[in-house]
Amino acid sequence: MNPSLTRITELAPPPETAPKDWDAIEGQLGTQLPDDYKELVDTYGGGLFDESVWLLEPGCPRPRYDLLAMDTQCRESLQQLWERGEARPEELEQEGARLIPWAYEDEGGEVLYLLSTPGQKPENWPILINEGRGPEWERHQGPCTSFLLSLMTGEIESEYFPDLPADEHLFETNEEIFTNG
Repeated sequence: MNPSLTRITELAPPPETAPKDWDAIEGQLGTQLPDDYKELVDTYGGGLFDESVWLLEPGCPRPRYDLLAMDTQCRESLQQLWERGEARPEELEQEGARLIPWAYEDEGGEVLYLLSTPGQKPENWPILINEGRGPEWERHQGPCTSFLLSLMTGEIESEYFPDLPADEHLFETNEEIFTNG
């Protein structure tokens, strides 16, 4: 387990989960994913960290929380916005660059993306956050577990996560939320 994920598990103990078939998932997605994202999902499954960061999980029966469904939806939505003239992040001008959603902010709908660019290893992909109802983008260093830990501990700030860090850390699984919600 990478050091950031180890620290996250100390802050918010994980539930029992089953590992995913990442070869099949990456085949459907058409790209590799960072090992730390896969390890995060295998450790926690899909769900909500500190009532703020919703981790997308491949295979979730609800499309809004499923990695593959959200990848398709986000690509289509962004393409429509860019065709209407909304500014694209400069990093996407490189041929072969791609955004892959991995989480989102629960209240405002900001999407957290991994920025894949040709020749860059998935472990080095930065995080881009797109404003939920607007054209603004925020860039952070990856990998996603380091970014998530930094949000949870207050080591970094994001205008899209004003309630972090939380006083007490919590992870709620999709199953808990859907059953109790």
